[in-house]
Amino acid sequence: MSIRLSIISTRTGDDGTTGLGDGTRLPKDAPRIAALGDVDELNSTIGLWRAESLPADIDALLGQIQNDLFDLGGELCIPGHAAVAESHVARLDAAVARYNEGLGRLREFILPGGCRAAALAHVARAVARRAERSVVALARGEAVNPPVRQYLNRLSDLCFVLARTLNQAAQVPDVLWTGPQRSSEE
Repeated sequence: MSIRLSIISTRTGDDGTTGLGDGTRLPKDAPRIAALGDVDELNSTIGLWRAESLPADIDALLGQIQNDLFDLGGELCIPGHAAVAESHVARLDAAVARYNEGLGRLREFILPGGCRAAALAHVARAVARRAERSVVALARGEAVNPPVRQYLNRLSDLCFVLARTLNQAAQVPDVLWTGPQRSSEE
């Protein structure tokens, strides 16, 4: 994409619409715009996560993911344009396998938390799930390239695995769900 913005405040959205990359204008609450917004929020959340002190390999991976998400947003912004491929999904699958390999087996549900970097990974996971739901809603009415949905699904899995990896590296235990609290009278 070679479009460069020189004017940021155009006031063209004051009527409640926004422009797509192909020049089409849509209401700001249209499913495509909701999906774009959720992907943008996900990218911003990962940017915040990267402001933490992270292992170099994880930071580099997240940097690549941010670029992928920008491309994914571009794909959503230009109906019919394809930027995300099965190879992007395969790269996330490989990262999930790589980082999960060094983790212990799950014996309980894990709650968001632990060290700050892991907690931010959990926030990114939740935002990725929302972005995925928005893309699924969009796909009910419009054609969406299947790897887009798959990428967001895998990314949420990767965020979960990276949260556990970051807790392990910080020597902070994952926060385990304890289930319903039993009263002492039972």
